[in-house]
Amino acid sequence: MSNGIELHELAKIEKGRSLWQDAFIRLRKNKLALSGLIVLLLMVVLALLTPWIAPYSYEEQDLIVGASPPSAEHWMGTDIFGRDQLTRILYGSRISLMVGFIATAVALCIGVLWGTIAGYIGGRVDAWMMRFVDILYALPFTIFIILLTVVFGRSMLLLFLAIGAVEWLTMARIVRGQVMAMKHQEFVEAAVAMGMSRRRIMLRHVAPNVLGPIIIYTTLTIPSVILLESFLSFLGLGIQPPESSWGSLISAGVETMEEYPWLLIFPALTLSLTLFALNFLGDGLRDALDPRVSRD
Repeated sequence: MSNGIELHELAKIEKGRSLWQDAFIRLRKNKLALSGLIVLLLMVVLALLTPWIAPYSYEEQDLIVGASPPSAEHWMGTDIFGRDQLTRILYGSRISLMVGFIATAVALCIGVLWGTIAGYIGGRVDAWMMRFVDILYALPFTIFIILLTVVFGRSMLLLFLAIGAVEWLTMARIVRGQVMAMKHQEFVEAAVAMGMSRRRIMLRHVAPNVLGPIIIYTTLTIPSVILLESFLSFLGLGIQPPESSWGSLISAGVETMEEYPWLLIFPALTLSLTLFALNFLGDGLRDALDPRVSRD
């Protein structure tokens, strides 16, 4: 009888959960973060399916129609060349999201590696590495892009590398600070006492434990990169016609906003919705991955 009671009591005891399980549970309770994730996934799916769902070709023109307001045939209207605005926004999402994700991945790889090495080794290595970061921070980004464009010409690959080569600087600083705070923890000192190499300690023990802040900053870097690409396209340094991105569509819409306001409103709303979704998701992940948040 007593054994049955003990088993019953043990069944009531909550099973232990890992940090990631706790984070997932907290994220599910954050409605804004979930809404942001759903909107972001929807944008990605639409971008991937654009060649099959776009009503027209992004190069197809109808100069007779010209710039016409939204209608049953063209849900978001047409531009001054008679091109369907919905089609151009869908194709623009492929480029804007691609720039956001790929340039962020470049920044993530460089920044995490650089910050981990600088923070863990310390000393002169840290000083030299971080002074190099400070020098790059001081360079005017727009002039840097112009010089690259003059030397190598305009290309999408250059745009990815140029943005990624700048965005990794903040990532490196964040990772360095996290690593410096963690390298004196007991589990790292135990790994050193066991004779593990620095490379193995950094890759197997230190880097995985700063994954939370890295994930959070990554979700906040993607909208920053998309805005940066939009700014470059707005200046004429990014995507060139007939291809389009949200930034280039907004730039074209600004020039004709008084006569044809829909050319600015729809791409601006699409970009704003995506940025809101990414920021809501980033805030939700920050709260979910914060170990100081008490378990409900």
